[in-house]
Amino acid sequence: MDISKGLPAIQGGLHIWITENQKMVPVPEGAYGNFFEEHCYVILHVPQSPKATQGASSDLHYWVGKQAGAEAQGTAAAFQQHLQEELGGQTVLHREAQAHESDCFCSYFRPGIIYRKGGLASDLKHVETNFFNIQRLLHIKGRKHVSATEVELSWNSFNKGDIFLLDLGKMMIQWNGPKTSISEKARGLALTYSLRNRERGGRAQIGVVDDEAKAPDLMQIMEAVLGRRVGSLRAATPSKDINQLQKASVRLYHVYEKGKDLVVVELATPPLTQDLLQEEDIYILDQGGFKIYVWQGRMSSLQERQAAFSRAVGFIQAKGYPTYTNVEVVNDGAESAAFKQLFRTWSEKRSRNQKLGGRDKLIHVKLDVGKLHTQPELAAQLRMVDDGSGKVEVWCMEDLHRQPVDPKRHGQLYAGNCYLVLYTYQRLGRVQYILYLWQGRQATADEIKALNSNAEELDVMYGGALVQEHVTMGSEPPHFLAIFQGQLVIFQERAGHHGKGQSASTTRLFHVQGTDSQNTKTMEVPARASSLNSNDIFLLVTAGVCYLWFGKGCNGDQREMARVVVTVISKKNEETVLEGQEPPHFWEALGGRAPYPSKKRLPEEVPRFQPRLFECSSQMGCLVLAEVVFFSQEDLDKYDIMLLDTWQEIFLWLGEAASEWKEAVAWGQEYLKTHPAGRSPATPIVLVKQGHEPPTFTGWFFTWDPYKWTSHLSDTEVVEGSPAAASTISEITAEVNNFRLSRWPGNGRAGAMALQALKGSQDSSENELMRGPKSGGTRTSSSVSSTSATINRGLRREQLMHQAAEDLPEGVDPARREFYLSDSDFQDIFGKSKEEFYSMATWRQQQEKKQLGFF
Repeated sequence: MDISKGLPAIQGGLHIWITENQKMVPVPEGAYGNFFEEHCYVILHVPQSPKATQGASSDLHYWVGKQAGAEAQGTAAAFQQHLQEELGGQTVLHREAQAHESDCFCSYFRPGIIYRKGGLASDLKHVETNFFNIQRLLHIKGRKHVSATEVELSWNSFNKGDIFLLDLGKMMIQWNGPKTSISEKARGLALTYSLRNRERGGRAQIGVVDDEAKAPDLMQIMEAVLGRRVGSLRAATPSKDINQLQKASVRLYHVYEKGKDLVVVELATPPLTQDLLQEEDIYILDQGGFKIYVWQGRMSSLQERQAAFSRAVGFIQAKGYPTYTNVEVVNDGAESAAFKQLFRTWSEKRSRNQKLGGRDKLIHVKLDVGKLHTQPELAAQLRMVDDGSGKVEVWCMEDLHRQPVDPKRHGQLYAGNCYLVLYTYQRLGRVQYILYLWQGRQATADEIKALNSNAEELDVMYGGALVQEHVTMGSEPPHFLAIFQGQLVIFQERAGHHGKGQSASTTRLFHVQGTDSQNTKTMEVPARASSLNSNDIFLLVTAGVCYLWFGKGCNGDQREMARVVVTVISKKNEETVLEGQEPPHFWEALGGRAPYPSKKRLPEEVPRFQPRLFECSSQMGCLVLAEVVFFSQEDLDKYDIMLLDTWQEIFLWLGEAASEWKEAVAWGQEYLKTHPAGRSPATPIVLVKQGHEPPTFTGWFFTWDPYKWTSHLSDTEVVEGSPAAASTISEITAEVNNFRLSRWPGNGRAGAMALQALKGSQDSSENELMRGPKSGGTRTSSSVSSTSATINRGLRREQLMHQAAEDLPEGVDPARREFYLSDSDFQDIFGKSKEEFYSMATWRQQQEKKQLGFF
């Protein structure tokens, strides 16, 4: 097959092809997200973000509709294989089945995917714009990844737990099931708006039925179309989302041929290590039966690589998994972020020079902390909001209450206690806060509970503006160390009254870790020789003297910091001891000589995992995550709780309208506990509220608009406050009443009659819209009809721009005043057509309208 015909130059972004008459044809961009059930599609995504990881892979998806025949499947499969050969090895392959798509696939289509019945006739457009002659019912499901499926136009299609959209051309009615959440309603409405803007050019009106008793007019229209509802609605279909516990079940298999037989041997279970993958072999990784990965070594044969999908299908059949099980094929050196994070560690196998160069560069920019205020991406990478020179307040949990700690003892923490550390700083002229919740290893469950409740009290006192970071002893983040200016000392005991330590022994050993005031901490360790390490510095405090022991591998910066720490720990006489020159009393204090690590320690390599963003929810008490791939600020919604995993930290972003804030920390802990890579449960967890995001969070996003959520009118507010929407509802209700709806029987036959009558009114209104008013004709009382005539010729721009709502011409919707411009004026003012404008995100529309005086 020659795929060069119809194949555009592959640039960054999304490209889609559909099967048609045994060939693949491009899908117009305006139709992206619409999928016909009788067809197969091939979708190619090429990264285009400057922040994308160097050498980032492209993603090539093969999508199969529920009603697609063998011929369509064969055509799409051949096209995908040829396209893969054109693209080379830096491509991840995916097999997708309708209604069971991967998170990666769903992330391309916001606000959702539309499944359309039947096939696409060759003489029709993929999606008609300004097409009003339509009656259909869409079943809308999903939380972060929303889909809408055409279903039978009947009350039998409805249930209590989902959303249904009755699309009548010029009127779209969203019916919200009584068991749907507020976030599901909002996502459904976003999809409804998107359909209106893309398929009706923004001209259809939208009504929402959230409570049938409070929306009699809309219910009258629905019953005119669907007939009277008989009996009660069905219960919601239980969700089949895969929870994190199921995803934690990972098994690695080695696949090879032995004679004419294909052999599959289980190789390992978590934690998996990268060295299990040999470059000459093929492996299958089974993640809980919901997703199958095939890893292809770079030295494996072409024949083996071409058989990857068939081997995955055979494995699925042998395991008895559903035929729609998702398959992802990754090549050696071009693995997806999701695949890499199934392993405990992952190295990109770069040369030593490249690694050292990257590390040197990181150290160089780390010293220039002034850039942290203006470069959030740098703050995120270094995990530093500033240099730690802001205001510090410390409280210790005593008798389940917080007691202030004397500033002279701010850096002295005890393993048996919990502490609140409030850091106040200014960034770009704005006061910001971080509240660290530090938990000692020996703290009791009651103290930890008191720590959290006192943090909530402080947050209320500060108007919800505190970024809360949960820190476990021994896993302190860089900024926490920096605020103590190198004088953080952690004692292995409980604090006495007012934070004064009570020692149980006369000999104590402290390990000094770090090289400067921004990364140094000192921890008390067991006072024995095996605790020593040749690479570091230790303080040995005895009854009469304090030994400052320098290992052979330590440097001058470490020695300078150690001399500062000595004054914090002990006022006794100081005696410097070099490794190998210890006096007898030194070893006697440690209980005698013993072996200890003496090899030179290599610089620790910072993990370079790609950050990943997930939506959090709970199902039957278990955490359920939906990943948003190629994420942006647009993916953060006020109803969301989102988890951003940067590997070294876990951020939980709390939308202002989210209902499960108190579950957030527990969700973060469950995520770490169930992660297949065996993550440390001590990984810091950071709570970030909408509107109070620190640069260490925003820096992981390609762009960040700090004013995005200020004075933003939501879609729901636009609908409820729109007089045009209300007038349209009244108009259609009047038309329905003319047919004496109340006399119709409830057996569903009346629905067809009403539908025919309503269809006639739609056609009439649409014809009027296209022709404009007849000369000399009388003016209709319908606001929609009169408005339609006005729209055709357009109002003057000065009648609409910078006008108060009460000063607008009669019949103009203040929330959509720009719509009443003529097409030429609209193009001149906005620099784009109405269709292009209404296909943009709602918040971006509002932003442009504000700038141009149409808000």
